[in-house]
Amino acid sequence: MTVAEKPLPLRLKVFHGFGSIAYGIKDNGFSTFLLIFYNQVIGLDAKSVSFALMLALFIDAFADPVIGHLSDRTYSRWGKRLPWLYLAPVPLAFSWLLMWAPPQNIGDWIFVYLVGVAILVRTLISCCEVPSVALLPELTRDYDERTGLMRFRFLFGWGGGLLMLYLAYAVFLVPDEKHKIGQLNADGYWQYAVFSAILMAASVLISALGQHRHIARYPQIKPEKSSLGQSLGEIRESFSHPAFRKLMIGGMLSYTSQGITFSITTYLFLFVWKFDDQAFQIYPFILFASMVAAFFLVTNLNRRFEKRNTAVFCGLIALCFWMTPFVLRWINLWPTPGSNSSTLGLYIFSFVATMLSITVMITGSSMMADVVEASEVETGRRTEGLFYAGGLFMQKCATGIGIFVSGLIVSLSGLPEKAMPGQVDGNVLDILAFGYCITVTTLTILSTVTFARFPISRADHEARVQQLAALQAQKV
Repeated sequence: MTVAEKPLPLRLKVFHGFGSIAYGIKDNGFSTFLLIFYNQVIGLDAKSVSFALMLALFIDAFADPVIGHLSDRTYSRWGKRLPWLYLAPVPLAFSWLLMWAPPQNIGDWIFVYLVGVAILVRTLISCCEVPSVALLPELTRDYDERTGLMRFRFLFGWGGGLLMLYLAYAVFLVPDEKHKIGQLNADGYWQYAVFSAILMAASVLISALGQHRHIARYPQIKPEKSSLGQSLGEIRESFSHPAFRKLMIGGMLSYTSQGITFSITTYLFLFVWKFDDQAFQIYPFILFASMVAAFFLVTNLNRRFEKRNTAVFCGLIALCFWMTPFVLRWINLWPTPGSNSSTLGLYIFSFVATMLSITVMITGSSMMADVVEASEVETGRRTEGLFYAGGLFMQKCATGIGIFVSGLIVSLSGLPEKAMPGQVDGNVLDILAFGYCITVTTLTILSTVTFARFPISRADHEARVQQLAALQAQKV
């Protein structure tokens, strides 16, 4: 594909980002509802649920580099990525439905079922997400434009996830005569699954169609046939790049922290902070407002401070805002949980912390695009699909670890199954909150230290782009 030297059309940015709605729905569903659904509704022990999801993620994640490698080597009149984006969405929707409709009366086999269907869902979402996000470094090599393009992916990804979060709290997971607590409404989870499955498939297909005329052409270079050994060697060579390794380590720590936060937030809001149904319904709007604020903030920060510094300082400031309400609660300076002032305070602190955390994630994803040229200079190959597959591999492993750790924190706190808000011992809630805070604090500090060592600056990237352009001109 011809590299865009000028700013990309807004229409193309929108369609490119629109496809990430599917991933946002999947990520939000796995991180926010799956643990509590299988634990509190189905009745599977929290440790078993978290272990099943972590096992599925580890097994499935090894498919991601293969998908990325095959995507890089796809050669068709529709380009490298479009065939994947047209074939995977409908099977993804059906597998998503299976996730939220486990068979009844299968006893211990529910664990095996959960592992199997989780692998299926995550593999198919990779077949959509990896080719889609791998288009980013193909569309532009500009240092800042990549951040601008990536922010649309986050806007739609978070928007899709938060839309389903709101609908879950406001429409699907609501109390009825049979279920006094909305988050325990088993029938509502099926309605949630059907609506979100349709939206996931539609978003990927619409995104592909909207980009079709821009990217539907034969790749400039036809990949040579390679053996399994050669393919594994290329994967190993790409993944051994120093800048990529640092992003993987920092991202693993950061996304593990995020996975813990997402999967345990419902527990914390329900039992520690005593949110009612209305508070849960408003919360998605707070998160979306954070995403919009980050959307407008991140490009300016990266221009002024560069990507590496933005990731470091925003991560540390976000941590301070995440932890402040818990610290004030422990020293009895926080309003009574469940009161309007307490809920409002949590909204404010969550807004700032989430805004800065999203800024870190957008910046990290944009940094990944810059690794593509760094590797191309050394290897002579562009392997954007492989690099972003590696990033997705890391996110899946980190999310799996995060969910597993959340299950351990919940289990070790002594929170009983099918517990009722307001009826849980205070010591149990203190252990739950403290376990969360100390874990997230440790992970965030380690991730910022790692991001600070990322070796690619703006000057480095622009020098490589000029070097590659000169080499291409010589070939012509």
